[in-house]
Amino acid sequence: MMHIGLIGYGSIGRALHERLRQDPQARFTALVRSEPSPMPEDLVTVRSVPEFLARAPDLCVECAGHAAVHDHAEAILKSGRALMLASVGALADSDLYARLQNAMKHSGGQILLPSGAIGGLDLLCAVSGDGACSVSYQGIKPPAAWKGSPAEARVDLDSINEATPFFEGSARDAALAFPKNANVVAALALAGGGFDAMTVALIADPEARGNTHRYTVTSPYCSYEMVVENTPTAGNARTSVTTVLSLMNDINRFFGR
Repeated sequence: MMHIGLIGYGSIGRALHERLRQDPQARFTALVRSEPSPMPEDLVTVRSVPEFLARAPDLCVECAGHAAVHDHAEAILKSGRALMLASVGALADSDLYARLQNAMKHSGGQILLPSGAIGGLDLLCAVSGDGACSVSYQGIKPPAAWKGSPAEARVDLDSINEATPFFEGSARDAALAFPKNANVVAALALAGGGFDAMTVALIADPEARGNTHRYTVTSPYCSYEMVVENTPTAGNARTSVTTVLSLMNDINRFFGR
């Protein structure tokens, strides 16, 4: 039996549930603000963290955005449970990161960080272990994927006819300013040299067929470039299908499947 606690039941939470419910050994509890419609028969919903923890999920999976990490992660970790974060970018907040580290230290709780829409993090962790490593990243998405983000104040997303950069800066600034779009940035920063050492460029491209992540790593031991072009999830252009698949893979690994 595996009891999965979902924090949020939006596009990611629903997709995870749909895929994982095929396992007859799976049970689900979701911490939500309102009842899903339609309401799945095999899903128990609760409205508060105490109710959520009382259900005793084996693994908690956050898939509700940065605000959910700020609101719920510390209490969940203090309970000693394992917490998988889809919204890795929330850890760019240094105060939050310190509080979560402290919660884990005193409770035995654990944060699990999936690779999400990117790959190659094992190699990046290895070559950055010596400290002499630089990482630069480009995130390229169709204009629609940047709707509802600060990109709208920097470029006219409806009228551009070519690839248009609208942000250049550190990984920390990118992750904090674009919480619904830059979780890949945070995953790379945590695997590599940190949020302040990594450079980021974000680009809206009307010719983009999907969400493209391109990053370059330079170290004394190796240099490489990785490019991943992802298909967006249905109904949410900001999120890639590979994010859901990555979470699913890590959930199955957690349960030894």
